[in-house]
Amino acid sequence: MTVGQMDSLRVVFLGTPAFALPSLYAIAQATTVVGVVTQPDRPSGRGRAQVAPPVAVAARELGLRLLQPESLKSAESLAELTALRPDLLVTVAYGRLVPGAVLALPPMGCINLHPSLLPEYRGASPIQRAIADGTASTGVTVMHLAEELDAGDIILQRRVAIGPEETAGELEARLALEGAVLLLEAVGRIARGEAQRRAQDHARTTYAGKLSKADGAIQWTRPAQVLVNLVRAMNPWPCAYTTWRGGVLKVWQARLADGQGPPGQVLEAGEAGITVAAGEGAVALVEVQPEGGRRMSAAAFARGHRMAAGDRLG
Repeated sequence: MTVGQMDSLRVVFLGTPAFALPSLYAIAQATTVVGVVTQPDRPSGRGRAQVAPPVAVAARELGLRLLQPESLKSAESLAELTALRPDLLVTVAYGRLVPGAVLALPPMGCINLHPSLLPEYRGASPIQRAIADGTASTGVTVMHLAEELDAGDIILQRRVAIGPEETAGELEARLALEGAVLLLEAVGRIARGEAQRRAQDHARTTYAGKLSKADGAIQWTRPAQVLVNLVRAMNPWPCAYTTWRGGVLKVWQARLADGQGPPGQVLEAGEAGITVAAGEGAVALVEVQPEGGRRMSAAAFARGHRMAAGDRLG
């Protein structure tokens, strides 16, 4: 396939958050993106002002046609997509299932980039769940879309190591870049008629459901390593948290520490930081944020709030 042929490939791109941006830029540079589909603007922040998704902002900057339907199931949405005459649909973190009528539109099919090694961690939070589980690696998968969630045939996969202190936000940024490279390779193979299909082993399927704020709750009876992994996994959202003196205390960064005691008991609080007993071992809080306050070092928090050994969290 020549570069000219690649340029002439008509693609509709579907995506919503910042994770999709490297893929959108790569696809827009290599093919002819005839339309970008993203979710509608949503109210955000204390003022509840309407905020456009990152993909919508990027599409406007690139001068691409933008569609923001409430649903792809409507006759109007189907008609708009049909009029674009796409050869291929590419989805990256669009956030909604694509109906069968849309999947049937492009002659070259519909593909999706997912940040896990499918069939592991199907669903909305694969990055966070992989870190919370303490896995040493994860990856990215390009697959054919199916009406069942993340269950389509695999085209390409790439394994990516997880750093021992890496947060979900840091890993997501790396996987977004790795995924864009893999996605572009898959699109090239599809255009040349060289893309192979491999069915997923559904018996190995695991799921990573949508996160809620409750997922960040620290249960001090759990082992210290599990809690440190949780803090990494919940950074930046929803952020791990505990309670102290009736208020919420967010924990942005933590590491393993020596010590033992009743779960949740503060073992040390001072210039060296805050050490808290867990079900097995202890956790050193490195960066925290009190309710209504700013992020700060654990040492600064202990100093300013007169936390002392023997206090209880949770």
